[in-house]
Amino acid sequence: MRKLILLTVLALGSQLIWAQRGPAFGIKGGLNYNANGDYFSSISENAQHPDRNIGYHIGVFGKLGNDLYFKPELFYTRTKSNYDDGDFNMQKIDAPLLVGVKILGPISVFGGPALQYILDTEFDGIAINDVENDFSVGLNFGIGLNFNKIGIDLRYERGFSENEAQFLNNNNVGTDRLDTRPDQLILSFSVAL
Repeated sequence: MRKLILLTVLALGSQLIWAQRGPAFGIKGGLNYNANGDYFSSISENAQHPDRNIGYHIGVFGKLGNDLYFKPELFYTRTKSNYDDGDFNMQKIDAPLLVGVKILGPISVFGGPALQYILDTEFDGIAINDVENDFSVGLNFGIGLNFNKIGIDLRYERGFSENEAQFLNNNNVGTDRLDTRPDQLILSFSVAL
């Protein structure tokens, strides 16, 4: 009887270990604590730094490997930054391509490039269509906790290069500039399916 219980425990344990080592796919979502780049008004020489605000993201992820892994993600992100002259809203598709390593038990660290495609931008009710590049590249790095099929991670994202938008200000007096480069902390919750 003892041998049967021991064999059952070993069989179940090896199945749990195998499930962790195999490829994974799942859904994820969470909050973004973000600020986009500086706002330059044509009537002022001083740059306005944004107040950080809460946004959100939702999407899917894949994962290959266990102790050393590759984790591509694809999600929709909506962010908002507050400036003295108005609010800047952005909607985009993010595709981080992360490489991670498990460092201790369920804890891992990761990093990699983040590809971004801007879907829509709006500054205080004015649609901004002249963003320099709809497609840009940034960097993600962070730390994660994984408990079987549930994961939590905290990461920092920053755009590599300035990505300015120019538009007429509300008074139609001059052209204002806004740097749309992301600068954010991202808290994500994921579930492997």
